[in-house]
Amino acid sequence: MAVSEFANGTGSGAALTRKTWISRVGITLRKRVFASPDMAGLNIALLLVLLWIVWKMIDWAFVGAVWGADQAAECKNATGACWSVIAARHRLILFGLYPYEEHWRSTLACGAIIATVALSCLPAMWSGKRLAALWVSGFAAYFLLMEGSLLGLTQVTTDQWGGLSLTLFLFASVVLLGMPMGLGLALARRSDLPVVRGAASLLVDFIRSLPLLTTLFTAAVVVPILLPSWLQGDKIWRVIIAFALFFACYQAEVFRGGFQAIPKGQFEAGKALGLSRLQVLGRIVLPQVFRHSLPGTINMVVVTFKETAIVIIIGFFDILASANAAFGTGEWAPYYMEVYAFVGLIYWSFIFSLGQYGEYLKRRMAVAKH
Repeated sequence: MAVSEFANGTGSGAALTRKTWISRVGITLRKRVFASPDMAGLNIALLLVLLWIVWKMIDWAFVGAVWGADQAAECKNATGACWSVIAARHRLILFGLYPYEEHWRSTLACGAIIATVALSCLPAMWSGKRLAALWVSGFAAYFLLMEGSLLGLTQVTTDQWGGLSLTLFLFASVVLLGMPMGLGLALARRSDLPVVRGAASLLVDFIRSLPLLTTLFTAAVVVPILLPSWLQGDKIWRVIIAFALFFACYQAEVFRGGFQAIPKGQFEAGKALGLSRLQVLGRIVLPQVFRHSLPGTINMVVVTFKETAIVIIIGFFDILASANAAFGTGEWAPYYMEVYAFVGLIYWSFIFSLGQYGEYLKRRMAVAKH
């Protein structure tokens, strides 16, 4: 047999490999699916039920769906979904209470946040100065576009911000502020000073004992009652700071687990080499801490993105509140499932992307480790 035949998968060696693979699959199926008549029957029944559910979903979402109806009345006789509600109400879902004629600004602001996050994921941007410049530029672009007055545009106050752009802004702000706060709290809990260590432990345990909704409600409603008007600040910034503190306290525990996974001998080896405490921390310890805490960090980021929906309770018009308003009228009220499916697809797209990026980081760090 020629070498080229084997390389192209046309020789007897490739055929043998395929036969071996098929044989192994058959053995696995016999052991796990058809090990006994009862198990075989149960598995076949479950497979049929699953196929029936998948077909029903496809039939509802695509086969019997209505796509281009101008009025809700045209969907009454449909056997599937009425996606026309998305075409008719997508602006409200995506932009919330933001003025209709200024939706282009909200679109660009949303794009600025997405671009900032996406560029931060590129290895070429992984330096302190580049990341700082990128995030300052991204948030400045978002605020200037959304608020508008500094660019000579129509001013839009924060109580009119809403939709997807607000959700992304809350998420990015909480992670950006909460990550260094969490690292600082983790380091404070390892301090040699009892006062610093005790204060950090008390703060972390206290915040983690409270529900997130209680923390946000306190920032939005209780703080203005306790503070003078000149010290209250805007509601959105109070909520972001409270949310970031909540994130930081949980992230501090994730980092603390990363610190505990590092042998103490590495600290002593760094000191023996003549490195200062900050050099040992920055060059030896923290890279390993980030590697060990990566799975927990990705989980915290994903959970935080989903928890941004809680702000609906304290009066923010995020994408979920916008979705509720989209079918709140009598005309489109019966088609709430389609609206929630659309919003769920948006959440899934971002969360799936974050999860895949986390897997990429784990593979990259595993290669670097070896």
